[in-house]
Amino acid sequence: MSAGEETLAFQLNAAKIPFEREYRFFPPRRFRFDFALLPLPLMVAVEVEGGAWNGGHKRGKEADTDCEKQNLAMLDGWKVFRFTPAMVDSGVALETIEQAVGRE
Repeated sequence: MSAGEETLAFQLNAAKIPFEREYRFFPPRRFRFDFALLPLPLMVAVEVEGGAWNGGHKRGKEADTDCEKQNLAMLDGWKVFRFTPAMVDSGVALETIEQAVGRE
């Protein structure tokens, strides 16, 4: 897990927002969300962009796969929120997640 994911997991636990890590949402492919918020019928997923500054999933085939993953999730009814590690560190990610689950 990336440092951003670890920080967000800590923040979610502190805010008492239940989640499942590495949630597999589309079995024919091995797509997983970094976080699926519970209960699952909420269909809210969170991705922390670990490669936002160093290339990671932002080149060629990896970028295509990320787009396909998000599009399939949205077609299935998921709300997918994406954050950079800086957004996690600043608290913006947690604030957005709290809004998404109705805790404003």
